[in-house]
Amino acid sequence: MPDQENVLDYPFTPPTAVDPPAEWQELRASCPVAHVRTPAGTDALLLTRYDDVRTTITDRRFIRNTPAGGNAMGTGPAFLNEEARHQRWRRLLTRSFTARRMTALQPGITRIAHQLVDDMIAHGAPADLRTALGFPLPVYVICDLLGVPASDRDRFAHWSDRFLNITRFTAEETWRSGQELWAYMQAHVAAKRAHPGDDLLSELVTVVDAEDGRLSEPELVFTGQALLVAGHETTANMIGRMAAMLLARRERWERLLADPGLVPTAVEEVLRFDANLGFGTHRLVTERVEIAGTVVEAGTTVLSAMPSANRDERVFTDPGEMDLARSPNPHLTFGAGPHSCLGQSLARVELRTVLSVLLERLPTLELAVGVEELRQRRGLLVGGLEEVPVRW
Repeated sequence: MPDQENVLDYPFTPPTAVDPPAEWQELRASCPVAHVRTPAGTDALLLTRYDDVRTTITDRRFIRNTPAGGNAMGTGPAFLNEEARHQRWRRLLTRSFTARRMTALQPGITRIAHQLVDDMIAHGAPADLRTALGFPLPVYVICDLLGVPASDRDRFAHWSDRFLNITRFTAEETWRSGQELWAYMQAHVAAKRAHPGDDLLSELVTVVDAEDGRLSEPELVFTGQALLVAGHETTANMIGRMAAMLLARRERWERLLADPGLVPTAVEEVLRFDANLGFGTHRLVTERVEIAGTVVEAGTTVLSAMPSANRDERVFTDPGEMDLARSPNPHLTFGAGPHSCLGQSLARVELRTVLSVLLERLPTLELAVGVEELRQRRGLLVGGLEEVPVRW
């Protein structure tokens, strides 16, 4: 086991809101399995190297640290049954949530992005890119995907914000938002079953699979809720961080202006380079395992620093430099294996579209404050910036 006397407080403090903490590189070099203590006072092991982090994502000996019943290790019948239900849900959803379908949404996403940029320009500079573009766009897209009326977009944004912020709202506020969204989605699913449209939810209402059967009513309601929470706040914050990272060094933005064809690889590099991906992925070790030469006992909580893994010198050439043409780019931002992010195709389409629209409409875009003045959003599970002030 790592040195129990040398316990590090986690998370670390980075020099700026868009740069990585120095501890990641130090730990990758000398202590890839580090003993840390979280703000909640929990002891855990922190993994910072690419191969080790990828293992925790793909190896079944590492499970989510929220077991649903079973024994203390979360490997009893209740946990295994929940895991089987989750995999069935993913199989049914994946049949409709294809990259081709997400790409077909691009014209609508482009239209939304232009409308939001129009509004931002009309209000004048400086503007907060996160509030004006990053926050509304993904929720509008999710609403379109689910067939939710445009008049309900603001309600969806309200619910999403309360789900993923662990300090700004009370437990009662979070619970109430969950109840409100669940009730809304129940009524919405019933309406889609009675009068299907051409949206994803209408398609899922009619999905029947020879092996897996049909999605149940609770599964359909959960699907709508999960798509909102996972698909809104994460992309909303990523849009702001993407702009901040690209504008932090003017030559990055100028290179994209000179060669817009780099947008797809630039988006992948932004996803790799992002140092603000949230607190870290929790996993519980179900049996004794060796990680980077260290024996880890069953029952240990492991934290995976994905942004550190994405900067591992063993995998990426010059990982501390943003290479907008980097290819291949096997970053782990969307996970890996059977638990990789279902919405990654949609997120990629949104990020590419937003970046292309910004380059076209606002070539003179720049940060309105110094990079050192950008502030991280506290208490947000997925990471983010409080504001991204820009001018043009």
